[in-house]
Amino acid sequence: MKLLHVSLVLLFVTIFIFPESNLRAQGSAGASGNIEPRYIIDMPTAGLLQRGSYSVEMDFFQQGGMMMRMNVGIMHSLSFGISYGANHVIGSNKIDPNPLPGINIRLRIIDETLVGPAILVGFDSQGKESYIDELDRFTIKSPGFFVAASKNYHFLGYLSVHGGINYSLEDSDGSNALNLYTGLEKSLGNDMSLLLEYNFGLNDSRADAVGRGRGYMNTGMRWSFGRGFTLGFDLKDLFKNQQDRISIGNRTVFIEYVNFF
Repeated sequence: MKLLHVSLVLLFVTIFIFPESNLRAQGSAGASGNIEPRYIIDMPTAGLLQRGSYSVEMDFFQQGGMMMRMNVGIMHSLSFGISYGANHVIGSNKIDPNPLPGINIRLRIIDETLVGPAILVGFDSQGKESYIDELDRFTIKSPGFFVAASKNYHFLGYLSVHGGINYSLEDSDGSNALNLYTGLEKSLGNDMSLLLEYNFGLNDSRADAVGRGRGYMNTGMRWSFGRGFTLGFDLKDLFKNQQDRISIGNRTVFIEYVNFF
């Protein structure tokens, strides 16, 4: 809980105390975005923070849950971050924190070229949404070890294509395997983007797994509404892979802030 409180304090200090002259980032959505998205929706891209920059990201999800992630661009090809979350942060129930913080590290081994995608390897132990104590896993498993590829095209603005392979370390439900995912991002004007992601869920379909073998189809939008700020809305699991847990779709909110030291 102390880590959660510290994270919230750091967020407000970052946003309201840093002088306006330091705000050089323009957001990660739309044709004018100059920040590389690091995730499609749940799954990682080959995007990376610029050296000398940092990000503060917050996800709001079901059961009044919140997850916060902080990342730093250490070198041109390397970034590091920590994250932490809890259920019932919003509401009257007792706050239920995750058992451990998450860590993520990214190393881009190939930059994007005119004909080839950017390729990045990394590790991310932070799952998405609520932590399920009885299964010792997140509702959406953490990527674990992953390799991601991303390629951008000029098409009525920008069209970005992402894909990857990952191996999560969350295997206590008896369902673990190499997993695949893919996604698209299409800019809408200078400040907005639409997202589509399909997580095959190959590591979430057997024994006591939450998934039903249909994979996770997610969609969302991102809006860069100020210097360094991006707001997102997601509608997740459209194929009802978690049939007993959702009805129409899982609705989540995303906030990102990026700045430079």
